[in-house]
Amino acid sequence: MATDYAEALLRSMGAHVGRDPGPADMHPAITWARSGLMALTGRVDGPPQMCPVPLTSCADGVAKALRAVAPALRGNLPSGALLLGERAAIAGLRRNGSISPSGSCHLLRAANGWLAVNLARADDWAAVPAWLQTEAATSWDALGATVARCDAAMLVDRARLLGLAVTAAEAPCRAPVSWYSVAARGCPVSPGERRGLPLVVDLSSLWAGPLCSHMLQSTGARVIKVESRTRPDGARAGAEDFYDVLNSGKQSVALDFGRDGVGRLLDLLARADIVIEASRPRALRQLGVIAEDWIVKRPGLTWVSITGYGREEPRGNWTSFGDDAGVAAGLSALLQRLTGEWLICGDAIADPLTGLHAALAALGGHRCGGGHLVSLALCDVVSHCVQFLLPGEDAELRERWLQWSDAARAAGVDSTPPSARRPVGKAPSLGADTDAVLAERGDQC
Repeated sequence: MATDYAEALLRSMGAHVGRDPGPADMHPAITWARSGLMALTGRVDGPPQMCPVPLTSCADGVAKALRAVAPALRGNLPSGALLLGERAAIAGLRRNGSISPSGSCHLLRAANGWLAVNLARADDWAAVPAWLQTEAATSWDALGATVARCDAAMLVDRARLLGLAVTAAEAPCRAPVSWYSVAARGCPVSPGERRGLPLVVDLSSLWAGPLCSHMLQSTGARVIKVESRTRPDGARAGAEDFYDVLNSGKQSVALDFGRDGVGRLLDLLARADIVIEASRPRALRQLGVIAEDWIVKRPGLTWVSITGYGREEPRGNWTSFGDDAGVAAGLSALLQRLTGEWLICGDAIADPLTGLHAALAALGGHRCGGGHLVSLALCDVVSHCVQFLLPGEDAELRERWLQWSDAARAAGVDSTPPSARRPVGKAPSLGADTDAVLAERGDQC
């Protein structure tokens, strides 16, 4: 399945693909269990649960596609499946049933359906009274009691207006979903016009975007991580080793966007070959940074936009994180159909899956001459993986789930905990390279 998925990804990008004989792919049940994601899925007091769709094989397929596009990665890139459990391994997270391993996302029953409510940011709770129109919901128990009396669709609509990550727990979409789209086109350049390895300006934070630039860094790209001095990457406050795994070796630039930071950011963008950002489109537009304009005026630029639901209105304004995006793509509904219980699948599963896919989109776009604004949505990437070889009938899906569960147990890997790589070094402190990077003289538009 991993090789088939790799070929499908590359063909969807317009590549001509050949296949040579090689070692067989690992069975999707074994990759799910060995990644530690099986141990992260299920009730605290229940057995680890098998995912009935080959998410880990898809992750391995992306890694295989990356190695095909960038042969230098062959000795440097671990299994894509193992990357999906790294955060949980480092932070010591455990499965928690209908609550995400991190504790920020809860599956809650509304009056007429189930919701994923992800209060991942410190200030999200401040918006809860306006969302539920009550001052009483100050804990998860109180919040759940209020949600149980309300209409699900109304709650989702109101949450999205307030910037909260809330979504309905629906069945997977059966209509084809693309894993990426080209939101704007500019001017590509010929390979002969490229000078050296690409310069990547990474404006993203947390997991998906930094993993994308980390993969590009593994190909030899130079990565400049740009953060706001007043609102740096929230992952800095999390598990230190996880932040170091993703960000060591990058250069850190910190800017004050309330003063002269925007001008300095524009200077960096003028030198970039690849830009990665993972914010809602209006966030950068408010700073005067219009991705569509940069694609036109900077020949050869590849701009990668990672969002929850895409760049188009109104979905472009919806907030989403890794756990709730997995629910929106149908993972919890699938597990409920098979186990009878509403469960969170893995740990923020959409983040590392999207980060891997984004790296392929970025590297492929750059190798093809750039001139593209490539959009990836967390929900769409997971939906694309869910749809890959998805059985058409419930009976087939149940049979697959039973067979895969038996295969993992028979191999003795069903309780394997997630694992993580050791950091190769410390990530730079906030703004450690600001003066040196801004002092460089680069090409200007």
